[in-house]
Parts: sequence; C-alpha cells; structure tokens
Amino acid sequence: MSNSSSITQFLLLAFADTQELQLLHFWLFLGIYLAALLGNGLIITAVACDHRLHTPMYFFLLNLCLIDLGSISTTVPKSMANSLWNTRTISYAGCAAQLFFFLFFITAEYSLLTVMAYDRYLAICKPLHYGALLGSRPCLKMAAAAWGSGFLNAVLHMANTFSIPLCQGNALDQFFCEIPQVLKLSCSHSYLREFGLILFCVCLALGCFVFIVLSYVQIFRAVLRIPSEQGRHKAFSTCLPHLAVVSLFLSTDLFAYLKPPSISSPSLDLVMAVLYSVVPPAVNPLIYSMRNQELKDALKKLIQSVVFKQR
Repeated sequence: MSNSSSITQFLLLAFADTQELQLLHFWLFLGIYLAALLGNGLIITAVACDHRLHTPMYFFLLNLCLIDLGSISTTVPKSMANSLWNTRTISYAGCAAQLFFFLFFITAEYSLLTVMAYDRYLAICKPLHYGALLGSRPCLKMAAAAWGSGFLNAVLHMANTFSIPLCQGNALDQFFCEIPQVLKLSCSHSYLREFGLILFCVCLALGCFVFIVLSYVQIFRAVLRIPSEQGRHKAFSTCLPHLAVVSLFLSTDLFAYLKPPSISSPSLDLVMAVLYSVVPPAVNPLIYSMRNQELKDALKKLIQSVVFKQR
C-alpha cells in the first residue's frame, strides 16, 4: 500500500510486451503525430496568410487546429518516448501536467465546437444579421470563452483529483494520465467529491450537446428551403465537415466513458483512448479540407508558394 505523499511517479500502460511491438507502436504514433502537425499547421498558416479566409468560420477553425495540436502533443510524445526507451514511467508532476493540459484542450475543443455550431446557425438561418452579430469583437470573446472554460475546468479537476489520497499503488491502466485511472488508485470513498464535479460538468456538456443538435435541426430546415441546388450544396459543404468533427468527437468520448462495465477491459480502454485522444486531431484537418473549396484553394496556393520559393 502506498500514500499519495510518497508517490513520485506513475506507471503507464504499455501497448505491447515485446520490444519489437513497442517500436511498431512508436512508428505508428510518429506517423499519426506528424500527420496531425502537418495538417493542422497547414490550415493555421493558410488561414493566417490568406485574407479571403479572415472570416468568423475560419477564425474558429484556426482556434480548433491550435487546440488539436495542443491535445495530441499532450499525450502522444510521452507515449512515443516510453515505447522507444522501453519504459512506463511518468513523474508525479508530469502526470498532473498531462492531466491538466488534456482536460484543458478537450474542454476547450468541445466549447469551441458549440461556438462553431452557433456560427453556422447564424450564417445559414440569419444571413442578413451574420456580419452584425459576429464581428471581430464577438468572435474574440467567444473564442476566449472557449479557451477560458477549458482552463477553469482543468484547474478544478486537477486540484480536486490530486488532493485525493492515493493508496492503491501507482500503476495506471492507460497510456496517459486521465481522471478515471487516477481515481482508481484513491482510498475508499475519497473520490466521491470528484464524481460530483464530474456530474456537474456532464450536465454542462449535455447542455452544449442539446444546443448543437437544435442548431443543426434549424440549419437543415433552412438548407432544405433553399430553392437552388447550388445554394444547398454550398450550405451543406460548410456544415457537414463541422457536423462530422462533432460526431467523431462525441461518439468516441461518450463510448469511452459511458460504456457498460461488463465490456470494459484494459485493451478496449486503450483502443478507445487512442480513438478519442489521438485520431480526431489527425483526422480533423482532412475532414475540413475535403469539401471546402475555399480552404483547398488557399492550401494549394500556400504549397505552391513554398515549392516555388525553394526552387
């Protein structure tokens, strides 16, 4: 039995038992990480450099890419390093920092996706008032609110989680530090106050989810009333990527945390953690650039300018 005051490090869950499979995991995560860096970095650069993309929708997309870069950089590099050096350890302070930043970016992303749903609602359902309602100042305030909500949520959870006495060892059944795995190490009933905070956050998240759903109900109603097929196609092309990102984010998160205990296992938890923490930041740039002609043109222009400069 150990006490939280005596714990100096935690042991993370390894992806494989053999060094060969550990190296395979390293190269796989390296490929995903580089793809996320490249995709999000290209979109950030394109939005920042192309004045045609200086609109609310692309401003929020730039923030989403920054959040995705932060989110994947919180978990993947440490896991890669552990696989490369065949170790499982993470320091107590490192675990606390990882938990804080992961919660910070995940909460900020969910808040920003809610803001982006509001942006699409105004653009399609109230186009005449769009410019007045979403000027530069309201956009900055909403983006700041999304980042601020992430920071506040992360501070509350980290302070509460790491103030709970830990007396069940130091081995975590996950490849990064997250609240449920740390709570499993807590002493009996010491985790109840953290569950109360989690329940409060779940209620807020449910409110955001209802807002997103209602926004898209109104959006689809408005799109179906557009007389021209070209107009409907343009409206759908700006909404479907966001809806796909929201669906990917929510489906993986909800299944990971709300799946029945009867089907829970370390292997399944590991796979689900990869799906909601690693895959979305790498896939989101592809989703947003696939059907968005303006963004594709800006990316093409950016890549051509870089290639010609090198020549």
